[in-house]
Order: sequence, then C-alpha cells, then structure tokens
Amino acid sequence: MFPFIYLVILGLCCCTKESNEVQLDRPRLNGPSVAVLNDVVDFYCEILNLENNETILLNLFRKDDRTEVLGDYPIKPGQEIGVFPREIKDVYEGYLECVASIQNNTEINATVSQPHFFKVVEPVKGAEIVNMGPTEFFEGNNLELQCKVEAGNHVSYQWFLNGRLITLSPFHWIGDNRLIISRASSKDSGSYMCQAKNVFNETTVFFSNSSDVLITVKVLVSTPDISFTVVKKDDHNYLAIITCQSERGDLPITFSLYKSKELIVNATVSERHVTFKVPAVLDQHSGWLQCQANNGQQVEYSRWFPFEIVSVAGPVTVHSDHDMARNYAVVRLRLYCKAARGTHPRFQWYLNQTPLRDRGSFYYVVDKPPEQSILLLSVGSSSSGKYRCEVWDSFDNSTVISSKKLYVDKEVLNRISTSVVATVFSCFTVLVLLVLFCCLSGVMFRVKHHQQKLDSSLEMDQRLVASEDNMDFAEYSEDPDVARAPREDEFYLESEASEDELTQIELERSTLENLADEESN
Repeated sequence: MFPFIYLVILGLCCCTKESNEVQLDRPRLNGPSVAVLNDVVDFYCEILNLENNETILLNLFRKDDRTEVLGDYPIKPGQEIGVFPREIKDVYEGYLECVASIQNNTEINATVSQPHFFKVVEPVKGAEIVNMGPTEFFEGNNLELQCKVEAGNHVSYQWFLNGRLITLSPFHWIGDNRLIISRASSKDSGSYMCQAKNVFNETTVFFSNSSDVLITVKVLVSTPDISFTVVKKDDHNYLAIITCQSERGDLPITFSLYKSKELIVNATVSERHVTFKVPAVLDQHSGWLQCQANNGQQVEYSRWFPFEIVSVAGPVTVHSDHDMARNYAVVRLRLYCKAARGTHPRFQWYLNQTPLRDRGSFYYVVDKPPEQSILLLSVGSSSSGKYRCEVWDSFDNSTVISSKKLYVDKEVLNRISTSVVATVFSCFTVLVLLVLFCCLSGVMFRVKHHQQKLDSSLEMDQRLVASEDNMDFAEYSEDPDVARAPREDEFYLESEASEDELTQIELERSTLENLADEESN
C-alpha cells in the first residue's frame, strides 16, 4: 500500500514540474531572397505565443555552418519580432536559419525556423580571354578559349567573332566559361571577345567585356598543278618555262621542282605560283617532272608530268557531229580539229579565207590544247561555206599544216542522202517480197491440201464398190433378211456415193487437172 502511494506522489510532482517549464514556439525567418554584394538588407525573425517573462535570444546562422553567427537579436518579454540588419557578404549565400533560445538558460530546448534560401549576386568585372593554345595555327586543329573574370558569381558567358555572336554547331561547343572549336578552318580566323554577365532580380544586368584576342587559322597549301610552255632560243636550243601553281594556301609558299627523284630548283615566294626555266630538247623524252609545295605544316605533291616536247605533224583531221531540232532539222554543228601528233600545238579556223577567232555571231572557238580545237556553229545562211583548220607549234610557226576543206550548208545538211534513200527503198522492197512469198505459199498449201482430200475420198469410194462386188449371199440362204443385214464391221464403212455426188466429184477432178496444166505451162 505504501509503495503505491509513493509512486502516485512522485508522478504528481513530476507532472507539476514539467507543466511549469517554458515551451518555445518555432520561429519564422523572413527577408529578401537575393541581394547584391555589400548591400544592406534586413532579415526578420518572428516568434509567437510568448508565455514567459524571460529574454529570448534570436541567432542567425547558415544551415551548413552553425559555428559562425551571422547576427543575433535579444527580444524582451512582450516582443515577438527580431530584426537583423546585415551588410551582405558572399558568406551569406545559402540556406539561412533563425534559432530561438532562452538567454542564459540551457535547460530549455532551442527551436529552429524553416530554412530560407538567400542568393548573393556579386557584379561581374574584369573579363579576360585565356587562350589554351597558340594564336596562329593551321586549319584542321582545335581551338580552345577560356573566359575568366576578376570578380562575379552566377555568371553566364557569350562569345563573339568579329562582333557576331557564336552559336552552337557540330564544330562549336560552348560550356561553362569555355569555347572549343574542333577542326577549325579559315572561317574561324578573326577577333574573339567574351562577354560575362550576371543578373539581379531580373531587372539589373551587370556586364564585362574582354579585350579582343586575334586568332589566325592558316590555310594549308593545296595540291599544286604543273604545266609548261616552250620558248625557242635559236634553231637548236629550246627553253621550257615550267609553272607550279596552287589554288589555295597561306603565304609564303615554298615550291620545289623535281626531275624523277632529283631536285632541280626550289623557291619561296609570296604568291601561289612560280615559274622555273629549264633547258629542253626537241622530240626527245627527258623524264618526268613533279612540283612540291609547302607552307609550313605539310608537303603537297603534283602529278608526275612527262617532260617531252614533240613537234606538230600531220595529217590534220576535221570531223563533226550535230544537234537536231524536233523536226529533225540540223540546228547546231561541232567541228573537231586534231593533229596526228604534237605537244604544244596552236590552232586556227578558217571559213573560206576568213580567220575565225574566239567568238562571232554564229560561231564559238574552244581550244583544248594539246588534244584538239572545237568550232561550235549555229547552222544558217551565214555559216555556209568551206571550213578548214591550220595547226603549228606554239614555239615555232615556221611550219603550218592545214586540214582538208569541209563544206557546210544548211540545205545539204538537211537533205536526205542517196544512201539513206537506197537503204529505205531496199528495206521496203524486201518487205513487199516477203509478203508476196507468204501469200503464194498459203495459196499453194490450200490447193495441195484440197487435192489430197479429193484423192482420199475417191480411194474410199473405190474400196466400197469392190467390197460390194465380193460379197457372198449364199451363206444367208435360209433367211434372206439375215443376208441383207450388214455385218458388225460394215457399220464403220462409208455409204455408197450417189450418182449426183459422183458427177460433182468428176467435175472437181477436171477443174484440178486444168489448174495443174496451167501451172505447168
């Protein structure tokens, strides 16, 4: 009994003690969610339902760091709100919390507000481009640029080339504060600038532009082409003027001329072509030539070219082809002039005795040395006449070879030739003969077939008469009706022909005999 009374009294004492303890409500933290660095802003911490006469201490912390107090504010009995005026530093960024506790009393548990996110904007300044490689390089390599700032956070970046905004592409990657261009080309040469910016409250924008950085993407030299002309110095001495030329490539370019594997000469020039003079021998193969070009990174090679000078020789031939309109009239004509041999020919066309050069009202000359020259003609009254072509060496005009004359006339070109007429007439004649042969063969076959049918019919008649003459009626004497009855095998014999049918057969036979006599005659 006494132990039970003791427990009841102890429980009542404990309940009385707990009911006398102060219970703090959870505070609420309010304030701006963003501010510019070094600005002064106020944070408010509110605690309600105060039922004590003690001072409550409000502390401002960052959630991830309770060791550094960002601000404190004691509120006396009867107050509910504490104010924290703060000059914003970068350490304020993050989740903030307000902690409420009884001042100088650790026996009462402190309460914590809900986290309040706060963003600190530091205006950007001092943007500068850092090149991760050389400022001058050849196309095909990568370019990487980095934009760094002296100060600023929450920064976004834009890149400009020669004042134009660079956008994302398969070869342009923009991320963080970097610009990477893969397989750069000459189009990527120019002045690069980066622009760093950050925004406060979507109303205030801070900018910082870097100074320009000049990037040069050099163009690789293209494959050179090789050609040469010939100059006659005197009757026995000739000089080859060899040209090496590349279509593209940054200057300067070093050209080298090789004969087989031997270097003959080289030169570095500030142009994309160069000429070399080399002694030459007429009508003799002197080996193979090649040009090499290099502008700093790699060597490009021309095709091997035969070093041979052959004089023009005949015969000079002219052949033609043409275009026709819908009515099959010849409207355009092409004449081709070609010499039997010669590596450096020159061509000249003539209409009657008038030279034709370049372009005229009805013609156009296209020279394709050393192969041939082409004369394009519009067929008409003005283009009628005799055409010929002359050919000579470009380095020596002492020997000129002319082709045979070719007569061109609109009416002649559109006239049907005798051979075409003969061919068409021959084909038509053969076709007629084939038709006649088929018709005669059909008639003869029908006559022969009819004759065979008549002969077969006469033979059957003769067999029928013979069978009737040989019949023996004696064995049927006891019953004449039986004698007259036909045998089983006689059901399959043809009936005897009447006199009218025999007369008709004789008439058809005489007609066939007359036809046979006419054919024999």
